[in-house]
Amino acid sequence: MNFHTFYSKFVNWISNVGPKVLIGLVLLVIGFWTIRLLKRWFSNMISKHEVDSSLKPFLLSLITTVLQIVVILAVMQVIGVKMTIFAAFVGALGVAFGLALSGTLQNFTSGILILLLKPYKIGDNIVAQGQDGIVNSIQLFYTVIITLDNKTVIIPNSKLSNEVIVNISKNGIRRMDVEFKFNFSFDFEKIRSIIQDALAKSDKVKDDPVPEIGISLIEPDGYRIRTQAWVDADQFEESRFAVQRLLINALVSAGIKLPGIT
Repeated sequence: MNFHTFYSKFVNWISNVGPKVLIGLVLLVIGFWTIRLLKRWFSNMISKHEVDSSLKPFLLSLITTVLQIVVILAVMQVIGVKMTIFAAFVGALGVAFGLALSGTLQNFTSGILILLLKPYKIGDNIVAQGQDGIVNSIQLFYTVIITLDNKTVIIPNSKLSNEVIVNISKNGIRRMDVEFKFNFSFDFEKIRSIIQDALAKSDKVKDDPVPEIGISLIEPDGYRIRTQAWVDADQFEESRFAVQRLLINALVSAGIKLPGIT
């Protein structure tokens, strides 16, 4: 091949491909510039809707990446790059990754749903998968719970999105039940009055809903009185200890013998 033939083919290739490449570069610049504007707009929209702070950077990154891939594929199409082999490769790669990471992807999807729907938030006391504790952090793949005895439990999000979750602190208050057993020789109304007075002096017990006191069970050797009082959910254990101590002291001070405490 002589120089004139090479030059002729080169000029011909430039004349055919050059405009497409130029148009593609222009589209690439415009596309990426548009993506930056959309990213800024979407960030403002997320802030207005108070989306969870741990989800915001992920959403922005995901949307930006997807849009960039779309722009690049569109530019390649304009330039004239054949996409058949590329598409087949991406498809095969996607299937392989999907099979290898099916469980991880399920946790990932569940994490997004938890962050969006918010069945619980950081600081909530929940019971899930047999664990009772405080939510320490919510990640895209798992949730970290600190149990009441200070154990760290890591639960995959797929388990939390598909199973029952008891959010103890969702409503802010929680009912506390305290039960005592008394001999039949002690008058119920007297005991009820002592317990009522003691609860009224406690700064742990809520006035609304009003505490309830009643006979929960009658046995051959006595009867049981159950006290149902409402306390702050995030101070439940502390309140239970304080109220039980207060009631015992009040009953003993009034001369009430306690044959057994349950």
